[in-house]
Amino acid sequence: MNKQDVVKNYRFLAIMLLAMILGCVVGFVAPAFAGSIAFLGKIFINMMFCVVVPLVFASIAGSVANMGSRKRAGKILGTTVATFVVTGAIAALIMFVLMKVFPPVLTAWETVPSEEMGDYASIPDMIVNFFTVSDFTGLLSRRAMLPLIVFSLLFGFAVNLNGGAETLVAKWLTDLTNVMLKFVKIITYYAPVAFFAIFADLVASYGSQITAAYGRAMLVYYPLCLLYVFTAFPLFARFGGGKGAVKTMFRHIVKPAVVSLGTCSSVATIPTNLEEAEATGVSKDVADMVIPLGATMHMDGSCFSCVLKIAFVWGVFGQTLTWDKLIPIILVAVLSSVGMSGVPGGGYIGEYIICSIFFPNQMELAFPILVMIGNLVDPPATMINASGDYVVSYIVSRFVDGKDWLQKKLAADKTAA
Repeated sequence: MNKQDVVKNYRFLAIMLLAMILGCVVGFVAPAFAGSIAFLGKIFINMMFCVVVPLVFASIAGSVANMGSRKRAGKILGTTVATFVVTGAIAALIMFVLMKVFPPVLTAWETVPSEEMGDYASIPDMIVNFFTVSDFTGLLSRRAMLPLIVFSLLFGFAVNLNGGAETLVAKWLTDLTNVMLKFVKIITYYAPVAFFAIFADLVASYGSQITAAYGRAMLVYYPLCLLYVFTAFPLFARFGGGKGAVKTMFRHIVKPAVVSLGTCSSVATIPTNLEEAEATGVSKDVADMVIPLGATMHMDGSCFSCVLKIAFVWGVFGQTLTWDKLIPIILVAVLSSVGMSGVPGGGYIGEYIICSIFFPNQMELAFPILVMIGNLVDPPATMINASGDYVVSYIVSRFVDGKDWLQKKLAADKTAA
């Protein structure tokens, strides 16, 4: 790649990073002005969310519909979900050990703020909402991402059974996916303005709310996320892609990470992840299933925050984190972050699960603490969640397309050059 190619590929990314930095500066020196331009960022996020629903439907349904082998589709799906659960459990274990070494709260709080608790869903209701909505129109919302994914998978299998790639519906799904990706490209031109406003408002809103206890928790959480990117991600990439995978991964992961930081949304990062996975050489059917699923189910950063929240509240109430709680905490972290992250209508479902299991008699006190931590850790957690979706595509590709899938792609690129 020559110098002109480098400039061309990274020019827009540099503009976005500069917009983010300027936004942070403006948020610090002129918080009132930052608040007044917050709507500019909201416009971008809303546009991305409007694109995401048809994009997820078309990409997943089209991928399954056009598969020549239903066995391959099942293998991709099974490997993807298993990988999400395993990486989530690893993340929870890492944070548990870290909380033992560096407890976030050293002294119990004498007074704790409380807020009114609303009604929360029962376990059967959670299961129902996990897979379904009450009518078709309920699928047309980003708040129903998991039911939308289930519907898209079943729709894709139905098209596949009805004739597959040769049917008009399968071809329409492919065309719709391509159209939505072009739509995203148009919206992206507005991104620098949006990123400036988003980060200005973020600094203006939350910069002054980090107290000593919350600050200590952030001093543990933020460096851990950075360390995870440079240790766990390379290990996952090397396992999934073999020789050359780590270098390739770092070359392509920057853009999804930056987009996720700007939008604080894994869902909004789906188009960018799909683009980078395709450029890497990940099979289209693998990327079209792993990336949208990952946006609502792959939550390593949220597993980190789940364990942090439990340890934090226990410290607030003067309790200590003990090894006999390891298994329950990991299970709850995986359930609340991987399994229930996209459940519609639940509202703070992860916090409700944590409270009901670990703090049933102190829910009114624990809940607002958990929500505050969730707000503070959201940007790096989303970055780990979203950029990790791209890395997981390496692991799934290994099991679906063989250990040397990336080497074949790199060799083909070298020959073409």
